[in-house]
Amino acid sequence: MDKLPAWSFSSLKGFLTCPKQYYHTRVTKEYTSAPTAATAYGTEFHEACEKYVRDDTPLEGRFAHAKPVLDALKAIKGERLCEQKMALNTKLEGCTFFAKDCFVRGIGDLIILQRKKGLAFYVDYKTGKSSRYADTGQLGLMALMIFALYPEIKEVRGALLFVVPNQMIKATYLRRERKKMWAEWLAQYSKLLKAFETGVWNPSPSGLCRQYCPVTECPHYGQ
Repeated sequence: MDKLPAWSFSSLKGFLTCPKQYYHTRVTKEYTSAPTAATAYGTEFHEACEKYVRDDTPLEGRFAHAKPVLDALKAIKGERLCEQKMALNTKLEGCTFFAKDCFVRGIGDLIILQRKKGLAFYVDYKTGKSSRYADTGQLGLMALMIFALYPEIKEVRGALLFVVPNQMIKATYLRRERKKMWAEWLAQYSKLLKAFETGVWNPSPSGLCRQYCPVTECPHYGQ
């Protein structure tokens, strides 16, 4: 492979969870994960939130439970960006989403910019039934992308919004912390880079093998 594919929070997390599954689903693309009722619901919910926050399109009855918290987000003053595509090149500078030198990319569910205050809010909608295993790493990576693309922003207040249990997991990031934050992410990325260089993609068996892995040739499949 002449060029490594751009990575995202979800793809890197997928690699760290199981390198073998990453290889077969994202490198050779021999296998694909079949959509489930849960993933379909999540996609539809995100679309409904985007239209409601951006265009005031009424929510369907099955999504009405999210209206109060979405109204609270809409009440925050600032420039609202819904499902905002963001990408950085190898110099960690802004680029187009599918640029040849794209290094990392992500899509922000909701970003609210208060440019004069140097403040941004970032919210990621989660449709899972529990926030028990919430991973705020996504918030940190998106904050770094916001800092790169909007130089006037000095602080990002991020939140994972779990709409079913009505819980919000919050984290705050400051521009001056960027160097340390990037070092942590690049250390994780180096593991993916090493796998590409060595061609070693070891399986990492877990409870996910039983129901959520499409790689049938893996010795741990279905166990």
